[in-house]
Amino acid sequence: MHKLYISNLSEHVGEVVSVKGWLYNKRSSGKIKFIILRDGTGYLQCVYFKGNVTPEIFELADSIGQESAIEVTGTVKAEPRSPGGYELDATGLTILHETHDYPITPKEHGVEFLMDKRHLWLRSSRQVAIMKIRHRIIKAVRDFFDDRGFTLLDSPILTPSACEGTSTLFSTDYFDLGKAYLTQSGQLYAEAGALALGKVYTFGPTFRAEKSKTRRHLTEFWMVEPEVAFADLDDDMDLAEEFLEYIVQSVMKDRAEELKVLERDLTPLQKVVRPFPRISYDEAVNILHAEGVEFEWGNDFGAADETIISGKYDRPVMVHRYPSEVKAFYMKRDPENPKVALAVDVLAPEGYGEIIGGSQREDDLDLLIGRIKAHELPMEDFEWYLDLRRYGSVPHAGFGLGIERTVAWICGLEHVRETIPFARMIYRKTP
Repeated sequence: MHKLYISNLSEHVGEVVSVKGWLYNKRSSGKIKFIILRDGTGYLQCVYFKGNVTPEIFELADSIGQESAIEVTGTVKAEPRSPGGYELDATGLTILHETHDYPITPKEHGVEFLMDKRHLWLRSSRQVAIMKIRHRIIKAVRDFFDDRGFTLLDSPILTPSACEGTSTLFSTDYFDLGKAYLTQSGQLYAEAGALALGKVYTFGPTFRAEKSKTRRHLTEFWMVEPEVAFADLDDDMDLAEEFLEYIVQSVMKDRAEELKVLERDLTPLQKVVRPFPRISYDEAVNILHAEGVEFEWGNDFGAADETIISGKYDRPVMVHRYPSEVKAFYMKRDPENPKVALAVDVLAPEGYGEIIGGSQREDDLDLLIGRIKAHELPMEDFEWYLDLRRYGSVPHAGFGLGIERTVAWICGLEHVRETIPFARMIYRKTP
């Protein structure tokens, strides 16, 4: 007798096996009882025929509560109509932990209730599908960069200063050294890595203390940030579009069943192939004006603006050369037009907004010092960063991609709170 996972049942057709898991659902049809077992790798229909089992087991199959931990024994059979294509002609049933009054039932529950019970809500088929897609996206991220000669660089989570503005930082007392801050980005450290290793990427949790309550924002999220030496804005955009195409196509290939569970319309995802349209900030502003939006040149785009712009295209659109004043201090200005930065945002289709933000970095020491002063940032905190321009400075570029927004887009979710196991938002820090 084999103990195995549901995902391996295809290798054991005709064999008597034992599978451990949790009762996901059950139903009766006269002399037959059906139990749906889940074990994290899949779902298995276990069929109990009244004449094939003892009266005690037949009754037990009807009385156990949802999410009870159980062990089922039986013969594996191919059954295309069953979840996963196989079922168990069950003969045995052992309760490992009996559960009663499981709080999440098939009835409708409010979002706040489900978020309060997030530790249990994760067990639902929808949430399992989202987490598996998230996992595949993360694997695709790592595979993409690893296969292209990038080196993973682990950047610090506690930093001495802001990367993108002091008003959106979480601070903490750091022994006798004053304040430290939870990182907003690993980018500055990635730049140091790129000048040492050529091509690097950082990948880890990042934190933003801005009080945003939109469906696109979390206070704690994961971001991948590649950085490449001897690269300009065009190189950066080439890398970004190749990267996005790879992620989307990988998920569609390997997580088709999970996308089906989510009832995701695949048509928009199938169109995520290179080349992506590339438009300037000026052209994007013209699109808004043509739609009757009163938008002033020099402002940053809001969510509604991004939706209008991206709605003109059937795949991600790359908007480049933003006004310098709305972008971070480290972004290089366009030598042909210093009013704009050599920056790019990639807007996802279907109203999901910015999923990539990147730029060519300022590699001139004097210009970078001037930008730090203009932004009124503490110069002493950036002396190490300025050393990168003093010793072997070269053109370099990179971008950041937020995992949660990417998951929301690929899964077709309404809100990012479902894209991460335990969401942290301005009104929620539990469970």
